[in-house]
Amino acid sequence: MDQARTPNASNTYAIDRRSANFSPSVWGDYFLSYASMETVDIESNQNIQELKEEVKRMLMSSLSLQRLHLIDYIQRLGLSYHFENEIHQLLQQVYNWYCSSDDDDDDDDDLHTVALRFRLLRQQGFKVSCKDMFNKFIDVDGTFKSSCIADIVGLLSLYEATHLRTHGDDILDQALSFTTTHLEFAVAAHGRLSPPLLKQVSHALHQPLWKGNPRIEARHYLSIYRELDTTHFSGSLLAFAKLDFNQLQRIHQKELSDITRWWKEFDFVNKLPFARDRIVECYFWSLGVYFEPKYHFGRTTVCKVFGLVTLIDDTYDTYGTPVELELFSEAVERWDISAMDSLPDYMKVCYEALLNVYTEIEDELAKEGNSYRINYAIEAVQILVRSYFEEAKWFHQKYTPKTFDEYMSVALVSAGMLTMEATFIVPIADDTVTRDSLDWLFSDPKFVKASSIIGRLLNDIRSHKLEQKRGHVVSAVECYMKDHCATEEEAVIELTKQVNDAWKDVNEGLLHPIATVPRPLLLLILNFLRVTDVIYKYEDGYTHGGVVLKDYITSLLVEPVPI
Repeated sequence: MDQARTPNASNTYAIDRRSANFSPSVWGDYFLSYASMETVDIESNQNIQELKEEVKRMLMSSLSLQRLHLIDYIQRLGLSYHFENEIHQLLQQVYNWYCSSDDDDDDDDDLHTVALRFRLLRQQGFKVSCKDMFNKFIDVDGTFKSSCIADIVGLLSLYEATHLRTHGDDILDQALSFTTTHLEFAVAAHGRLSPPLLKQVSHALHQPLWKGNPRIEARHYLSIYRELDTTHFSGSLLAFAKLDFNQLQRIHQKELSDITRWWKEFDFVNKLPFARDRIVECYFWSLGVYFEPKYHFGRTTVCKVFGLVTLIDDTYDTYGTPVELELFSEAVERWDISAMDSLPDYMKVCYEALLNVYTEIEDELAKEGNSYRINYAIEAVQILVRSYFEEAKWFHQKYTPKTFDEYMSVALVSAGMLTMEATFIVPIADDTVTRDSLDWLFSDPKFVKASSIIGRLLNDIRSHKLEQKRGHVVSAVECYMKDHCATEEEAVIELTKQVNDAWKDVNEGLLHPIATVPRPLLLLILNFLRVTDVIYKYEDGYTHGGVVLKDYITSLLVEPVPI
């Protein structure tokens, strides 16, 4: 880098800087108004406890088939965190029955029941064979029987099950194509489906349950639950779900209010006007990872780090000069407040905030005797900044990676998945997080690499056109096109296939737990991927936060569920 090194950009001649012209936040100070609200309604809390006990009794006393449906409803309504042990115990019984029963024992079960049983068991981490489960629905020619086509409820249940497929699950690959084709045809055939069923099918085709943000899916299910055939279950379940959702919403609103105040006090919007002001969207992302009250500190920490990482990302992508970026990279490697003296004025505010947040994390970890974890969290940020710097050098030197693999070797890191995964795992205040589990996270295991592939490729597929217009390092799409002499359409098809294969790796990892990595940690990474899938489904919803995410945030953090 040949530009003269200088400690302060304000002392240099005018610099021609790029700008992405990001749209301003659609929220501004909106959530500050929640600062003084009560997060817990005592009367409501008492009702919740009474309803919780009633639902628990209902769950434990229900008949076997009803039990499957009730577990499904409880999970879809966002209540399963109250009954984790009970649900696992009951599904363990189902799994034991499945393993010990004869092949013909479930011949009377229809497609919906079989697919539901399969999905619930795989969701819980039980290894069940799709071939054994669905073989009776396969014709002699190896395709699904034509009699399945008219069973829309069964098709929908099978469709949802296909998204838990792993490598080698050929029947589920076939089932995904089969169910998608016939469900889309049913939706297009006006009047064929009842209004409630039409809503269910249309929503599932838009957002499969397994890849959906659990809070968004709960909010959606609350809105249609009364229209479904759930008459054999007490109204207590719906009442419980509504009260619980609203109570959680009040807690989340208060957290977001505090975070908004923190963001405003640093005045990032005015001091770093070139960067995305997306702190509310950051909270939406952290809420998708873990929404339960016990994760308060982790949720606020992830949100703050995500907001700061976004500022740093935009600095490297568009605003910073090569010399300034080198100075910031060196400061992050030193991780010392004295390093701030070498930085341009506009970088100092972000660097200081970054060190402050990690001091807060370290102080909190010390209370539990877990101070060692902070080194992992800091290393994750340093790894990320190195990749940002490498991409910035590519751009300023007008260098294009020679191969797709060369691009991915850096871009998988700059996707930030590892950094954020470390950020939301480190603060967890229980013994599920150990040195071994953190070492595993940083060892580039298949599960974590798959998450980076999903995050990077979804981002590039949705955002590459706009990024290339404003001036940006090449994306996976351009690199694949160059490396394989492919058209843009061919590149997107292949990269989408790689995303789907990575999801199979994730699903496989959840069925083959590692002794040193408790399954709850893997599920947090799954939740992170679910938010990623939602945000990048059709566009870069994070950068363009005023479109899709605005409605999602409104449903989760603004509008309570009508009681």
